[in-house]
Amino acid sequence: MMKRFFATSSPFAPSPAWRIFSYALLIFWAVVVLFPLYWLVITSFKLPIDVSQGPKYLPFVDFQPSLHAWEYILFDQGVTVTRPYTNTIVVGIWSALVSLVIGSLASYGLTRFTYRPKPALVGVFLALAIGALAAVIAGVPPLVAVAAAIVLFFLIAQTIGRRFKGTLTNNDIAFWLISQRMLPPVAVVIPIYLVYQQLGLLNTHAALVITYTTINLPLVIWFMRDYFASIPFELEESAFIDGASRYQVFYRIILPLSTPGLIATFLIVLVFSWNEYILALFLTGADTQTMPMLVVAQNATRGPQWWNISVLVVLMIAPITIMALFLERYIAKGILVGAVKG
Repeated sequence: MMKRFFATSSPFAPSPAWRIFSYALLIFWAVVVLFPLYWLVITSFKLPIDVSQGPKYLPFVDFQPSLHAWEYILFDQGVTVTRPYTNTIVVGIWSALVSLVIGSLASYGLTRFTYRPKPALVGVFLALAIGALAAVIAGVPPLVAVAAAIVLFFLIAQTIGRRFKGTLTNNDIAFWLISQRMLPPVAVVIPIYLVYQQLGLLNTHAALVITYTTINLPLVIWFMRDYFASIPFELEESAFIDGASRYQVFYRIILPLSTPGLIATFLIVLVFSWNEYILALFLTGADTQTMPMLVVAQNATRGPQWWNISVLVVLMIAPITIMALFLERYIAKGILVGAVKG
């Protein structure tokens, strides 16, 4: 009997003993992963005395659940919470959508077209961009600074730029784009603040949407580039033979086939925008404050009132969690397709 317990009918079928061990390991890991969420939820239903005299794990056994914290956050502080919550939804969804649209177009171009930019011209472009930024900070009108930089770039590109040697490949461009995501936001927050101050964009939704779109764009391009590369090019060739244009192929064939990847990428960049704190701290004010700032402010002004903070965090993560549960099928497919291509 013990022999059958450890025996297997085929190399691809696990034995009963291995199956039990696998399920036990998975259950243990699920408890480890989900316990923080469980602790967060039950803390939101505790009274202050239950938290201070804890730990108490089981509702109705270790402590009597209470709606004290929920009533305080939703009713006593309802106006204080509603505005940051609305700001978080507006900024998060808009920045994720804009990032997805621009990033999808860019990643499709990197997978279907061959680019050969010259490193020297790229350096000239960056130098002119930095010069335009410095001019804006110094007080030059933004439109004048940008227009001057564009004109100078085209003049250089059409004259001495033709003599520059060396070219970059699509892979070089993709790597450079994702390398921008490695830059910590705190390193660029002061220049961004000064530029927005000159443009009059501080304490506006547009400031956060533009900034979050910029920092999330490399992720969208990187993720969708692998996904588009997994779609056979023969499908597009068939459409071209039937007379379809490049835009028709992209919108009617590529995008529908890429729905799982688009949904997975959208949720990933939405989470980054939803939880961002450093940039929001510098670029927002009382009217555009987001939920991460409210959570930190709650902790700073009233001390670590974990029961109230738990309610705020539950309100923050609930929409993302619900979306992930409903779209789980698309998320799993979108994440895995790029990993198994080739």
